[in-house]
Amino acid sequence: MAKLAPLEEALLNGESCVSNSSDPCKTKGNKSLTCYSNAGFFSILSFSWISPLIHLGNVKTLDHEDLPMLAADDSAYGAFTTFRNKLESECGSARRVTTLKLVKVLIFSTWQRTLLSGLLAFLCTCASYVGPYLIKILVQYFNKEHKFKNEGYMLAMAFVAAKLVECLSQRHWIFNLQQVGVRMQSMLVTMIYAKGLTLSCQSKEGYSSGEIINLITVDAERVGDLCWYMHAPWICILQVALAMLILYRSVGVASIAAFAATVIVMLLNLPLASLQEQFQGKIMEFKDKRMKATSEILKNMKILKLQAWEMKFLSKIFQLRKTEETWLKKFLVSTAITRFLLFNAPTFIAVVTFSSCVLIGIPLESGKILSALATFEILEMPIYTLPDTISMIIQTKVSLDRISSFLCLDELQTDVVEKLPRGSFNIAIELVDGNFSWELSSLNTTLKNINLRVFHGTRVAVCGTVGSGKSSLLSCIMGEIPKVSGTLKVCGSKAYVSQSPWIQSGTIENNILFGKEMDREKYEKVLEACSLTKDLEVLPFGDQTIIGEKGINLSGGQKQRVQIARALYQDSDIYLFDDPFSAVDAHTGSHLFRECLLGLLKTKTVIYITHQVEFLPDADLILVMREGRITQSGKYNDILQSDTDFMELVGANTEALSSVMSSERMLTFKTLSVATKDTDSLSDFELEQTQKNEDDHHTKSDDTVEPKGQLVQDEERENGRVGFKVYWKYITTAYGGAFVPFILLSQILTMIFQIGSNYWMTLETPVSATAETDIESFTLMVIYVALAIGSSFFILVISVLKLIAGYKTATVLFNKMHLCFFRAPMSFFDATPSGRIINRASADQNTIDISISDLVWEITFSLIHLLGNIAVMSQAAWQVFIVLIPIMAACIWYQQYYSASARELARLVGICQAPVIQHFSETISGSTTIRCFEQQSRFNDIHMKLIDRYSQPRLNSASAMEWLSFRLDILSTITFAFCLVFLISFPNSITAPGIAGLAVTYGLSLNELQFSLIWCLCNLENEIISVERVLQYTSIPSEAPLVIKENQPDHSWPSFGEVHIQDLQVRYAPHLPLVLHGLTCTFTAGAKTGIAGRTGSGKSTLVLTLFRLLEPVAGQILIDGVNISLIGIHDLRSRLSIIPQDPTMFEGTIRSNLDPLEEYTDEQIWKVLDMCQLGDEVRKKEGKLDSVVTENGENWSMGQRQLVCLGRVLLKKSKILVLDEATASVDTATDNIIQQTVSQHFSECTVITIAHRITSILDSDTVLFLNQGLVEEYDSPKKLLMDKSSSLAQLVAEYTRRSNSGFGS
Repeated sequence: MAKLAPLEEALLNGESCVSNSSDPCKTKGNKSLTCYSNAGFFSILSFSWISPLIHLGNVKTLDHEDLPMLAADDSAYGAFTTFRNKLESECGSARRVTTLKLVKVLIFSTWQRTLLSGLLAFLCTCASYVGPYLIKILVQYFNKEHKFKNEGYMLAMAFVAAKLVECLSQRHWIFNLQQVGVRMQSMLVTMIYAKGLTLSCQSKEGYSSGEIINLITVDAERVGDLCWYMHAPWICILQVALAMLILYRSVGVASIAAFAATVIVMLLNLPLASLQEQFQGKIMEFKDKRMKATSEILKNMKILKLQAWEMKFLSKIFQLRKTEETWLKKFLVSTAITRFLLFNAPTFIAVVTFSSCVLIGIPLESGKILSALATFEILEMPIYTLPDTISMIIQTKVSLDRISSFLCLDELQTDVVEKLPRGSFNIAIELVDGNFSWELSSLNTTLKNINLRVFHGTRVAVCGTVGSGKSSLLSCIMGEIPKVSGTLKVCGSKAYVSQSPWIQSGTIENNILFGKEMDREKYEKVLEACSLTKDLEVLPFGDQTIIGEKGINLSGGQKQRVQIARALYQDSDIYLFDDPFSAVDAHTGSHLFRECLLGLLKTKTVIYITHQVEFLPDADLILVMREGRITQSGKYNDILQSDTDFMELVGANTEALSSVMSSERMLTFKTLSVATKDTDSLSDFELEQTQKNEDDHHTKSDDTVEPKGQLVQDEERENGRVGFKVYWKYITTAYGGAFVPFILLSQILTMIFQIGSNYWMTLETPVSATAETDIESFTLMVIYVALAIGSSFFILVISVLKLIAGYKTATVLFNKMHLCFFRAPMSFFDATPSGRIINRASADQNTIDISISDLVWEITFSLIHLLGNIAVMSQAAWQVFIVLIPIMAACIWYQQYYSASARELARLVGICQAPVIQHFSETISGSTTIRCFEQQSRFNDIHMKLIDRYSQPRLNSASAMEWLSFRLDILSTITFAFCLVFLISFPNSITAPGIAGLAVTYGLSLNELQFSLIWCLCNLENEIISVERVLQYTSIPSEAPLVIKENQPDHSWPSFGEVHIQDLQVRYAPHLPLVLHGLTCTFTAGAKTGIAGRTGSGKSTLVLTLFRLLEPVAGQILIDGVNISLIGIHDLRSRLSIIPQDPTMFEGTIRSNLDPLEEYTDEQIWKVLDMCQLGDEVRKKEGKLDSVVTENGENWSMGQRQLVCLGRVLLKKSKILVLDEATASVDTATDNIIQQTVSQHFSECTVITIAHRITSILDSDTVLFLNQGLVEEYDSPKKLLMDKSSSLAQLVAEYTRRSNSGFGS
């Protein structure tokens, strides 16, 4: 068996990822790894507890099973309950959440770690100022001013001890904050998920699933990221205060000027920060719109491709992105200005301070200058982090506002239904004077004055025309519609089967069990009743076959039957069926009715909506609905007597039935104008038959040869290092990398100017107050300022070039990726859950837009800076190289050793996020079903497991990062210590005390730089994975060309519409078995052909091949003599028309739904609306043609959506029309509208119908009967009906019998 998607598999089986056993460190497939929670003091101090994992990462590619489990309080289970309880006690109810209260509860839920990290931050900050404080004393010591014996060594020890304290506290401060971040994020995501399960329908209309997904992928993540900056505001104040104290000691009153300069720099950032907030809000707003459109397009890609509309919708995405880019540009410019100010801040403050000293007349000595320079270097940190912090706080505030407003949305009313326990009441459902409305603000209620009593064990049928309120009646029993007045009591548990099937990704077995234990006997009975046994034999892995997203690899009928099986297996008291028999063929429909409703459910209470009159006689009670009222109720025969609405429905059906009868009796039948000889068709048929028998004979041996596999494969994950190719591609995407040399040159020159200015000040000032100086103070400052301006200029050049290159790269990659996946074949969408694509279009694209460009250039700048520092240190003590070389080697070795694990952990983070998103979007679309089965807590559980699975690699990744940083810090401290000891032990070798002091000053920032370099490197290696993932999607194999210039068909093609199919073999993917096994037949021009066959026999596959959504493995299709495989796919698809199986509408207006390509006039559109009987409905609406259509067309009924699809076809007027089970979701009267409209307006056309209704098959000129991908019968209905043993004759006999008598007799 192919490797299953292990995650979904484990979860749907209810396996837990969070071990609550006595040894939380036992992980599957790996010997016990040391967990953080069991580690000893020194192990925690030095992060050694993660060493086994890092070692393992060097031995093999890390998998999720290798990761240590989360500590109890880091898992969503541990954290969420406390969080929710605190939030409810703080706000009274989740409905009254404010941003401030949400922040308060988040901090209180993690107070211990937050407090500990605060203390560590305080310790770290104080330790960092010990160096600048002591440097002046050290320079005096080098100048032979000794205060006591061994003073030099004592100073060296103080320097090194302070460095060690700083390193240790910094590592643990950051690690603790990351733990807090992960915990906060998982609490918020779980809260958003739980809220998503309880949203009312009106609230859902305001938020599309794309927007809610953004709350999880972007907003909650941003709150987690803010934790890095949690203590920054007060640390900033502390750092400035300590800096001023040290400066006052060095330069006296001039420190006030330094303070003023610092404040000015910080204040300059404030207007920029508020602009950034505004830009960030706008970026998010347009990103939401784009993601909403993207997720809608991905959901309906099949329709777009069938209609040849995908490029139009792609341009819509590009349009939205253009607007988003306008704001992105502004955001990046404001960021660049901020960065420019920052990098220049230390230089600016130094110029102001030293100029003040010169003006006031404070003598400058090299000791004071070095102390001041070291302080300015540290001051760079608060100034540098302040704008980042402000912008991060702002971004997070925007995100928290969005989250809290989402948490305040209206939930479903809990008092709509009074639920009574099983057996406590003799009535199953009682509704008294019920008025219900989807929109409480609207005067027109959806259901009016409903009075209904249903006793236990009763079968109730609900019928009525399209839009009469049938589905709303079921929704009201489930408590989904807000109640205006009346009482509703429901006694017992409920099961629900929706009209459009909701199937989860995962195995068929898990979809049917739906959280219940396996009872093999009951399970087999359910499969038999839903006639799934045969289908499972055909599927490659039986009931272990993994279903793609939204049941993509099952036919419409199979999805519906899996849904029914899920409901039956739950063994509930009350069953609600929303027209479940419409999506299956007549034979299966009658089997389902007999085995399920009259068999397994005979003792249960069942309410079923149906459009098929033949299912009505067996009902104990029939409700006829019109405009939200029950206009009639009673038994079949009683209602038949009263001549009203019911007669309309039955009348339409009787008419259809009489045509069946007359077909059976008629001996003359219109013969086909172009018919093949009977003998030919017979011999063809016999050949198929014998071939089929041989096939059956060989299935065993075939199985071994056929490459079989699951449709949905695990997400591709690159292994090993991110290739240099990815970095190269990123750097050269913009203008072929022309800016790269200029940016590098500017960085080198910036560094030279900065070091030059420091050298100048140190060498040209006296070592002590008594020493003489050769240079004028004015000259000293002029040259210093000139050097400072030089470095500023090059920083400006870097900022501008970096901005242009980064923005251009992001745009190019976005356009490439979208073009590629829009042009991908349908098989790509079948096998790729939309979560994976959405993840790349939102989270990965966001990384490329905002962070990667800065990281790339920060690495080169940190490297140049580090080399500059080493050069300055070796000037004073070249012997540093003795230690430096082995230590650099050790650093590089550690970095390599660590990166093998870090890379895989980063990839696991990416891979574990997609299932969270996918499960979330599945839950939102199936929330009605989940609530009806009362499975909310199970789904919350699954979600928490997924979140924990995502947190595991994130926390381990953070730990590994600190493990490396800690070791590198120790190594750079050794270098620094060696430099100090050497300078103190050999004072005679020092050229000048000032130079020695400068070397120590530069040595102080050595580990900061080294950390910054490694941090950027590791971060880049993690973030570049976003580029790698986007690049993966820029190389998806494309569909055939849209247009082939040299092979363009004539404008009038197809002028006749003859379809000739020759030896057609088709499979869904190279690793899946064949669905059509060499099909040969001809659809005559202008004739109506009905395609019949059991569900899964290949009917829909044939249609997909006709539109080239599937390319044949062998054989060909000719339309009017043109081989469709040789022309462009847009040329083909735009000349054919289809009314697809699932009626689809897009968010927008009626006009944009009928004519997205804007090819027709309003007059033509109105004409078509009248033809398909929607004209009056649309005229009633305020906006007329611009009436709003919500996401998925939710504000139009299923039947109305189907009529819109009919409208599209009428506008297009093609020669070939395909109806793919198009009338499945409408009542017989609406069906008749469609059938009449088609026969009236398409009389000259070739019409191919895949129909479940016997009437529409018999109305055809020929019938093609398929069985397991082969032709079983192909002839006129007349001839097939004369042969009583034919499959068609048996089907008609069944239909006639059950329509006359029902099933009970």
